[in-house]
Amino acid sequence: MESEEDAVKKAQIIDARARNISHNVRCTECGSQSIEDSQADIAILLRKLIRDEIRTGKSDKEIYKKLEEDFGETVLYTPKFDMQTAALWLSPFLVAGAAAGVWAYNKHRKKTNVHVMALNLVKNVPLTLKEKETMLDVLTPPPSQGTRIPFWWRWRQGQ
Repeated sequence: MESEEDAVKKAQIIDARARNISHNVRCTECGSQSIEDSQADIAILLRKLIRDEIRTGKSDKEIYKKLEEDFGETVLYTPKFDMQTAALWLSPFLVAGAAAGVWAYNKHRKKTNVHVMALNLVKNVPLTLKEKETMLDVLTPPPSQGTRIPFWWRWRQGQ
């Protein structure tokens, strides 16, 4: 009785592993489906090949490697990271970095506006107190609308 249960459990494990591998392998005939979802003849043969490889005791990595050697790297849905695929894997980070750079540049440009430059020009000019107050009133930019002061800045001001 227990040997039947062990055989059933072993068959379920083999089936689960085979389905997992099959979901990550592209059908060479369909191209847009995994071999698990495809009903093409080649997909049926590949599913059988995967189950046979599992029964012989091969690991998932060994099966993926065999499929890649036989059908090329495009058969796998998740290509490995190497020099040929580096641009593909790193492009989201490059785009995010470029966007952050543009954002930082615009933020910096807003801070170095005409008001700040004008204040720097009149900094060492001898003016009366009334003239200095008028210049500061005219040249000081209005406070930003809708922006909050970060908590660390408020904490720093409190010390």
